[in-house]
Amino acid sequence: MNFSLSLKRKLAVKTAMLCVLVISTLGVVMPTQAAHPNLVITQSDVTAMRAAIIEPGLFQDTFKARKAAVDQQLTLPIEVPVPKDAGGGYTHERHKKNYALMFDAGVMYQLTKNKHYADFVRDMLFEYADLYPTLPLHPMRKSANEGKIFWQGLNEAVWLVHTIQAYDLVMPALTGDEKTRIETGAIRPVAHFLSEESPHTFNKVHNHGTWATAAVGMTGYVLNDQDLVEKALLDLEKSRKGGFLRQLDELFSPAGYYNEGPYYQRYALMPFVTFAKAIQMNEPERKIFEYRDGVLLKAITTTIDLSYNNLFFPINDAIKSKGIDTIELVHGVVIAYGLTENSGLLDIAARQGQILLNGDGLKVAKALEANKKTAYQFKSQAFGDGKNADEGAFVILRQDVQGEQAAVFKATAQGLGHGHFDKLTWQFYDKGAEIVSDYGAARFLNVESKYGGRYLPENDTYAKQSIAHNTVVVDETSHFNANVKVGNANHPTLNFFEDTEQVKISAATIDSAYKGTTLTRTIALVNFANASQSLVFDLFKVESDKARQYDLPVHYAGHLINSNFDLGTKTQSISALGKANGYQHMWLKAEAQPTKPISQITWLNDNGRFYSYTAVNSGEKILFTQLGANDPFFNLRNENAFISRVENKKQHHFVSVLEPHGEYNPSKEYTLKSYSAISGLAYANQGSIEYVVVKFKDGSKSVLAFNNAKDVNKKTQSKFSIEGQSFQFTGRVTLFEQI
Repeated sequence: MNFSLSLKRKLAVKTAMLCVLVISTLGVVMPTQAAHPNLVITQSDVTAMRAAIIEPGLFQDTFKARKAAVDQQLTLPIEVPVPKDAGGGYTHERHKKNYALMFDAGVMYQLTKNKHYADFVRDMLFEYADLYPTLPLHPMRKSANEGKIFWQGLNEAVWLVHTIQAYDLVMPALTGDEKTRIETGAIRPVAHFLSEESPHTFNKVHNHGTWATAAVGMTGYVLNDQDLVEKALLDLEKSRKGGFLRQLDELFSPAGYYNEGPYYQRYALMPFVTFAKAIQMNEPERKIFEYRDGVLLKAITTTIDLSYNNLFFPINDAIKSKGIDTIELVHGVVIAYGLTENSGLLDIAARQGQILLNGDGLKVAKALEANKKTAYQFKSQAFGDGKNADEGAFVILRQDVQGEQAAVFKATAQGLGHGHFDKLTWQFYDKGAEIVSDYGAARFLNVESKYGGRYLPENDTYAKQSIAHNTVVVDETSHFNANVKVGNANHPTLNFFEDTEQVKISAATIDSAYKGTTLTRTIALVNFANASQSLVFDLFKVESDKARQYDLPVHYAGHLINSNFDLGTKTQSISALGKANGYQHMWLKAEAQPTKPISQITWLNDNGRFYSYTAVNSGEKILFTQLGANDPFFNLRNENAFISRVENKKQHHFVSVLEPHGEYNPSKEYTLKSYSAISGLAYANQGSIEYVVVKFKDGSKSVLAFNNAKDVNKKTQSKFSIEGQSFQFTGRVTLFEQI
């Protein structure tokens, strides 16, 4: 460190200390000798953990591994570099490692009583106390939420959430002067920057605001500063127009669904549950885990429910590799188990394969060793969106037919700035794999060499656009004309959701995605007797006030095998499908005009199963596309889709069935049932009764029938006829097999 910088830091620290004295005279409660630790880890937790680390088991194993890692790091010089890099760069990652290392060292101090660990945290915090007062705004800052240590204030808040816990853990080993130096140089200035200096973020109802309020509120508990706690809970003016409690009110539905979707739900979960745990420890009378009928506990289990094969459903701005082993959900699961002792949560903890060194982590470790785990029960559910569950829904239809299956129906609200323009889209998962896919986010997270690790330009020009999803696009223009503000002001209506033994079905409508146009979609996941067959039914009705072009894409994961029509492949040259709204990124590789009553397309997934898409041919052209056009830096994955297109129509009904079938085993060199079993498909309606007739090559027929009326209940009687044959059923939906 050069002399001039050192002198500058010392002067800045003196200035910061004077500021703290001024704040003190204004009535802020300054630190007193409180019992520490007093956040997520308590003194009673420490006593139990010290006993556990001398006994063989999961907790001891985790302790030994973590201690060895910390010990190795403590042999290296402390590095607190002047910030200069964006996400993924060296200084960014170094500061991330520092807060994680301080936290781990703080835990080691509490468990071993070895002051060496506390001294390390102290010395690193001294470095931050010298550095922070000298820092301007980050040179690579993001204008919407700037930071000093990091390019985003968001990361600054994450730093403080971890660092304040580390400080809490080592406070008993520090002298009064040492604590004053740390608090006046680093802890209070960061908390002040995140709150008073960043009101646009701190008072915002958003995951950035959640991290900031959690960081400041936890700091308040450690510093015995109730003013900071109240501001964190209620907003800077203590008006409750913002703050942690307002975020609990606004961001979650009553069932615990977070409005930005699963990817950001798991990210926001960490500050929610960590701060809530600190609130419970310090002010149990607030009954924070009972707030809004226990919405935080519901949010933890809902985060789990929003996954398939351990990965989150990748809607909105989602990185597709994120799953239930993410550290945020690990914290959520152990806290939830500590409060509820729900044995199903142990199943998730076992899949996560991580034991936390805290009191709740010890409870999980002991319960796993005592074999208290039971299978977590995933089920079909409709998670209402919005604080009152009246802004559409995220629907998951599940069953097990020769492997776990899930059809996801996204009829949710926009999801703020991270939302995509994909009303009424769907995805399908089978036998552990994504079959009908969603692109997720266009981003290489924290890969600085790829656009600084930020969202790529193609996130806006492709990934968010409607054509990137499996939903109807009108006149090659995205929903809400890709306007976030308009999107946030509108949402679909969930018409119904029903879960029966053989049929899981849901329908939704939106009339605001396009002016003068109503979109209604029904998705059904169906299984046949003896688990011999499963089908996904998709009925998409479009009604407009004038003739338009309608495109319905299916983004499929796998290799095209065959079709029952001439593909019209372009073998010499290809061009982009369009000029804007995502179309400019899609190569048009084939253009077909099927002539048979049904069109069929079959592909093979890496899971070894074939999938056939059978659609009623109502004059649609089928366009085959591949991503990569107008992508000079190869930012997009080369994914495939086919698009059913109709032109110059006021009304149209897309009717299709997705059929899993057969098996391909290259290792043992055999192939079974690689062709579709379906020979015909027809749709009709009689009043509120809609039905689809599926004909099979063996001569049998099956009919899926449902009543779309709003007031249907389990006793409602419905009747209809097909070619003189009468049918009747009770309730919302039924499947007639082999009629």
